[in-house]
Amino acid sequence: MKHYLVIQLARFGDLIQTKRLLATLCAREDATVHLCVDASLEALARLVYPGVEVHPIMAHGTGLNGREATLRVLTNNRRTFDALASTDFETVYNLNFSGLNFRLAALFDPDRVEGYAWKNGQEMTTTWPAMAMRWTNYRRIGMNLVDFWAGYCPDRIAPDTVNPEATPKGGGIGVVLAGRESRRSLPAPLLARMTSTMAGIRASNRIVLLGGQSEHKAGQEVLKNLPTGLSDKTENLAGKTDWHSLTDIVGSLDVLLTPDTGTMHLAAHLGTPVTAFFLSSAWCFETGPYGRGHTVYQAVRDCLPCLESAPCPLDIACLGGFADPGFQRLLATRNPSRVPEGIIGFDSYFDNLGQLYVPFAGEDVNAPQRNEFRRFLHQYQSGENLGVTHADHVFAHQFFMEKDWMADKQHVNSIG
Repeated sequence: MKHYLVIQLARFGDLIQTKRLLATLCAREDATVHLCVDASLEALARLVYPGVEVHPIMAHGTGLNGREATLRVLTNNRRTFDALASTDFETVYNLNFSGLNFRLAALFDPDRVEGYAWKNGQEMTTTWPAMAMRWTNYRRIGMNLVDFWAGYCPDRIAPDTVNPEATPKGGGIGVVLAGRESRRSLPAPLLARMTSTMAGIRASNRIVLLGGQSEHKAGQEVLKNLPTGLSDKTENLAGKTDWHSLTDIVGSLDVLLTPDTGTMHLAAHLGTPVTAFFLSSAWCFETGPYGRGHTVYQAVRDCLPCLESAPCPLDIACLGGFADPGFQRLLATRNPSRVPEGIIGFDSYFDNLGQLYVPFAGEDVNAPQRNEFRRFLHQYQSGENLGVTHADHVFAHQFFMEKDWMADKQHVNSIG
């Protein structure tokens, strides 16, 4: 029996987006796959990955900062750390760039750690994530996070086997009220307008509003902005679901309207069709819904995708395309002549690298360069020789260092 460990200490959506990597490991002969997650996501991890051994630790929500928080986490999680350290893992996939992840890596032989490792008192990163750090300035041509994490494994499963093709389930319309980042979300009156438009298309008798307790007030605002006939059959469930009930609800829907959220990724995992609205720092080629049968409306401006941590000097101008009356007509008809300025409508597809989005409305001016980049990454990951182009030379100089080619092992790039 061979043991593999994935350390994924990020949030809800990241846990779901680890699926292709975990499924790849589970498909290996005589494999036992382990997953280390934040304790708040333990129940969800067990629902989503029933064949995986889940190891919960306290990684978030300590109420502390810096060294004090790290010490508290290390002390409280000692039992789990001891269990992990006593297991003979073939490979440890340490996925997050954080102080806790680096300290966790110290439990294992650094030559068996992929991602973020700890060797001789130094923080180290392996070649694949080091490359990704170098292409952060090229976010418009990047790859889906599901495929990036799967990229640690040369034997990764085919992308179209990760999630079921999305099909309506008969349970009505779900509306996610907000994402964790406020600038990625739509104002309640605008979200109500989109919900009304979608209800007209689907002729649905059931609408559910979804979110955490902090979104309950936004749900009431959406209800106030819906026509009477719709508000009467709409239920505000924000703050009223646990992981089990949320999974049951999302898995029963005809469609989920949502910004870039963890619930969106849960819907894709369950094969529920997603209609997503991406703006601000959210970019569908990085974190869009994974699978066939999804639609993304992506805001496009010269400043996008932006950094959520930086103030917006344009008063979130990327909302303008969604507020344009033409957008409701595009949502209702998918007629490309209706697309407002600053919006691209995408459908989800696959290529040999993984998830791809193809425009049905609006112009994707980054497509040629993105296709060249994806071709470059596919050759790197697969070893397939598709011939060398000028773009390959450019990307190689930008994203590789000499020691990436020269070293026998991948643990070569010090972050410290």
